[in-house]
Amino acid sequence: MSVNKDMNILIVDDYKTMLRIIRNLLSQLGFANVDEATDGTMALGMFKEKEYDLIISDWNMEPMSGLDLLKNIRTGTRNPKVPFIMITAESKTENVIVAKQAGVNNYIVKPFNAETLKNKLMAVLGPF
Repeated sequence: MSVNKDMNILIVDDYKTMLRIIRNLLSQLGFANVDEATDGTMALGMFKEKEYDLIISDWNMEPMSGLDLLKNIRTGTRNPKVPFIMITAESKTENVIVAKQAGVNNYIVKPFNAETLKNKLMAVLGPF
């Protein structure tokens, strides 16, 4: 079974340039249905309104971090098992452990390229 390129993806980052980079990388990989949120609170609101097949979120955001967003989704009633990839500039082991305990599916450390993103997506979603 291959990945549906029409899946709905939500990308969350408080840095607009990063949103554009991720959107462009996803586009290069064939994904077109990409929504953007600039913080966890906005993302959670969007998540409650629409069915997403994947969330790619930055960790460090205000007022709601990517970790808090992840925890809210995992304990919620709407699609708590949605694949979630966390992006961060921090590669500390304790952060990876905290994210794993909260239910993250995979982890990308900045900076990254299309190949890294593709490998992480395949690890979470399967081949495409």
